[in-house]
Amino acid sequence: MQAENITIEIKDINNKVKGTMTLDGTVFGKEACDSVVHSSVVTYLANQRQGTHATKTRGQVSGGGKKPWKQKHTGRARQGSTRAAQWRGGGIIFGPQPRDYSSKLPKQMRKVALYKALTMKLADGQVVLLDALKLEKPRTKDMIQVLQNLGLADKTVLFVLPENDKTITISARNIPGVDVIRAADLNAYAVAAYDNVVFTADALAKLPTSPKSQGLSGAEGK
Repeated sequence: MQAENITIEIKDINNKVKGTMTLDGTVFGKEACDSVVHSSVVTYLANQRQGTHATKTRGQVSGGGKKPWKQKHTGRARQGSTRAAQWRGGGIIFGPQPRDYSSKLPKQMRKVALYKALTMKLADGQVVLLDALKLEKPRTKDMIQVLQNLGLADKTVLFVLPENDKTITISARNIPGVDVIRAADLNAYAVAAYDNVVFTADALAKLPTSPKSQGLSGAEGK
């Protein structure tokens, strides 16, 4: 069944409505199972693990090599080395060793997970669309003002831009709970990790299935 397209308001950084845009229902109206988002998030987090943890076994710790006492007639338990696990300074049994935690999801499944995550955010009213996001110079105060204008000052926010913007990135990096990402790098985990997702109109066009724009029609901001 063909998913219905959804209309969303386009705002400026002062929270004034500038028009509307029709979002593709295949992206923002995905009727997929929630478990696909869970699988995508788990895979993403697993792929962030370096897996460089390591403990030394009894063959790797220094010392030992000499039997601490003879086998019999001491009244004590027999011991072969002072570097056995029960000794202080001995090796670790079944400790973590370097390993690869990475796993893969099919490309289509990753795309479906992203669409489902966006669908849930939009249904909860947690997607904001801006006509553009530009700052004259890198300044945290200006970015805080944008968040206050949009009513997101007390929320965790992910800004999605069409390309890297050093001015925006520097302005946002010192604000707790605020991050910036390219549309090409957007994934289900990034969407799920923040309270609100703020797109620019150009960033939406960078998604795998682009929205159908109706231009800046409708109410004009005063």
